Amino acid sequence: MSANVQEAANAAIEPASFVKVPMPEPPSSLQQLINDWQLIKHREGGYFKETDRSPYTMEVEKPVNGGSGNTEMVTRNQSTLIYYLLTPDSPIGKFHKNINRIIHILQRGKGQYVLVYPDGQVKSFKVGFDYKNGEVSQWVVPGGVFKASFLLPNEEFDNGFLISEVVVPGFDFEDHTFLKGEDELKHLVGPEKAAELAFLA
Repeated sequence: MSANVQEAANAAIEPASFVKVPMPEPPSSLQQLINDWQLIKHREGGYFKETDRSPYTMEVEKPVNGGSGNTEMVTRNQSTLIYYLLTPDSPIGKFHKNINRIIHILQRGKGQYVLVYPDGQVKSFKVGFDYKNGEVSQWVVPGGVFKASFLLPNEEFDNGFLISEVVVPGFDFEDHTFLKGEDELKHLVGPEKAAELAFLA
């Protein structure tokens, strides 16, 4: 049980049937949660709601877009907090990365994360409360690392997967980048591994 993903047990990437072919709508219990909490569709997949944005700000150094190696100073909130939910109708969080590290905390259900590091290293691990079998319930994804996630079958939360995410400094879409499809994935991990991970691209 560790927030350090490098110490999490490696897991085979074996998506369930509803990950490959999503259901037309979520189970009624998860739809009720979406309605009650006013969650909205996330552009990476799944549902989310920002529940806190620090009223305090800070100046941080950020790389300038374009890969020139230059940096600029920008203002960010000190932290942000969201709920993030995967459901059988939206079971995948597509590959994306953030400049800053992101802290993740499991609330309910089970899921699996796949990380792709800048050097092409791939790390996959299961998220849940079954610590004896290598699952983790808190984990930190470093800045600059692509991450993707998908649902794992579970009865206790009707095949849902609910987490909280804390970003420090706070989240801003200017700090966020989506993977540019399977071509970029091939460049990072090679064609064989990219084919295995294509459903997350």
